[in-house]
Amino acid sequence: MIRWAIRHAWRSFMIALALLTRIPTPWRGEPATAHELGWSVLFYPVIGALIGLLIAAFVLALPSRLDAGLCAALVICAWVWLTGGMHLEGLADTADGWVGGLGNPARGLEIMRDPRSGPAALMAITLTLLLKWNLGRMAIASGDPSIWLIAPLLGRLSIVLLFVSTPYVRAGGMGEVAAQQLPKVWGLVVGGGGGIVAGWLGSLWIVMVAGVVWLVLRRAWLKRFGGVTGDLAGATCELVETVVMLSWVW
Repeated sequence: MIRWAIRHAWRSFMIALALLTRIPTPWRGEPATAHELGWSVLFYPVIGALIGLLIAAFVLALPSRLDAGLCAALVICAWVWLTGGMHLEGLADTADGWVGGLGNPARGLEIMRDPRSGPAALMAITLTLLLKWNLGRMAIASGDPSIWLIAPLLGRLSIVLLFVSTPYVRAGGMGEVAAQQLPKVWGLVVGGGGGIVAGWLGSLWIVMVAGVVWLVLRRAWLKRFGGVTGDLAGATCELVETVVMLSWVW
């Protein structure tokens, strides 16, 4: 029984790693069961912390003689490559659905399915990356690498809490299966534990700001779309990451 539990947890972790990063895993491309998809969500904050560790290591490995602005640009490029830009894609689709849907939930969800990107999507991605680049430049100049760990952790923690507390409104796909199969009680435990870890690594102020932003976004998704989708979860992750970096710099 213990061996099965360890193997199940390890496989769920690897599924989360394959879904959220470009890091090669033995299970990449191998079908996952519905149960495994649900449990893999619990490991999202762990994957966020791993992403943060890799980014922090990359920052520390950059030559000190390089300009902080150039270093920040390289870090953002590495960050996007490491995650495959999947949450940026969710932000882009959300922006298009928010603007094009004109308050009609069904129309907004339909637009979000369209693989093409409109002006709202391009503006959302451009402004977010521009803000992250400038905040990253300030973080590099400060010499404190902790923010690179806290932001990805809290960003992915926000997805777990969304799936635990918000109805999933797009039928079909892995997102719906993951949200339905996610064990709610364990999701709340992970949410509380992740918040404590982030507060210990950074500050209670940052966690509180992230929590307020998460509540505002969740309310906006409920009011505009009636619930959450994978795209909305990705947008939440990106926006929480950005606000965490902003509050850290502030």
